[in-house]
Amino acid sequence: MSVAAPVRSRRRSALGWAALVVGLLLVAFVGGSFVYGGYSQRAVLDPESAGPDGTRAVVRLLEQQGARVVVARDREAAERALAAGDATLVMRDAPMLSDDTLTELGDRARHVVLVEPRSRALSVLLNGSTLGGFSDGTAVRADCSFPAADNAGAARTGELMTPGDDVTGCFPVDGEFALLTADRPAGGTVTVLDGLAVLTNSTLPADGDAALALGVLGQTATIVWYVPSPADAAPGSAPPTLGELTPPWVTPALLLLIAATLAAALWRGRRFGPLVVERLPVTVRANETTEGRARLYASARDAGHALDELRRASRARLVRLLGLTDRTPATEVADAVAERLGADRSVVRGILVDDTPTTDRDLVAAADRLRDLEASVRAAVRPEGTTR
Repeated sequence: MSVAAPVRSRRRSALGWAALVVGLLLVAFVGGSFVYGGYSQRAVLDPESAGPDGTRAVVRLLEQQGARVVVARDREAAERALAAGDATLVMRDAPMLSDDTLTELGDRARHVVLVEPRSRALSVLLNGSTLGGFSDGTAVRADCSFPAADNAGAARTGELMTPGDDVTGCFPVDGEFALLTADRPAGGTVTVLDGLAVLTNSTLPADGDAALALGVLGQTATIVWYVPSPADAAPGSAPPTLGELTPPWVTPALLLLIAATLAAALWRGRRFGPLVVERLPVTVRANETTEGRARLYASARDAGHALDELRRASRARLVRLLGLTDRTPATEVADAVAERLGADRSVVRGILVDDTPTTDRDLVAAADRLRDLEASVRAAVRPEGTTR
């Protein structure tokens, strides 16, 4: 036993230190990912997402129609896929790409479909077109000569736009349009629509959205779905990370705080070995402790607390005499005593629970009643003891 106890103690200490180190590493990893790694949401309009705002359903429909959909998650992959032949480039807004890069990437494709219209991309790709308001979500007729929109008939609309020079607008709402398209000098088209209102898994079954999506995206046998990543940013155009936005003193302060935490853990968590039981030089007898507590109650003139101590001890003995459990409430003990003696319950409850002494005389009388009650119960339970 003397050898096993220190071994278990050292084992628990080692497990505690291991848990502390793992916790600190986890906190450092999560904090570092937020400060230096940033966060990018991939669910919205992501071609491989099955969530409500994903677009996997329209990708599956295009593949069932015989089209080949290539998902490119960086610029180099998109350029390689576009170099293989005529293809339709589908992309979200890419604020990290410069105007020249956006134009150059669009020139590599036969058709360009922008599914998240923003002011800069509209101005660059569609001759100065601008954003407008929002529709009320009702179905609108195409009312234009663009074949993909005309074949869809009526479709739901979302964000509206104002066309620039030589730009055709479809699905008109109060002078603005939900779809813009323009022919490019080198051939092909550039089309812009609100993908959240037409292409997502939740909106695709509504009205003519599916027909419009297949018509706009399926103009070639190959569709390159480009999902821009922060690594594609042109120098100086990437949005600043949280680490770049924080003052220079934040990182040293975090390191200092971690070092202080480790130092405090070492200081407060050190142990000098197993605990040792030390024998006291003096043994205090129980009756002396009781007498000392009684003198304290007497000097404070607290008859109520003194009677509570007497009642507690008396109830404990009565519980053993009557065969009750240690957790039996005081009122139930009093009821059991009254039933055993055939006495009035209110009187027994007063003796064991309710009566409150105010003077020393009352305390002495209550103690006498407790003693007599306990003696009566003992005589009722063990009648042979009364002859002694």
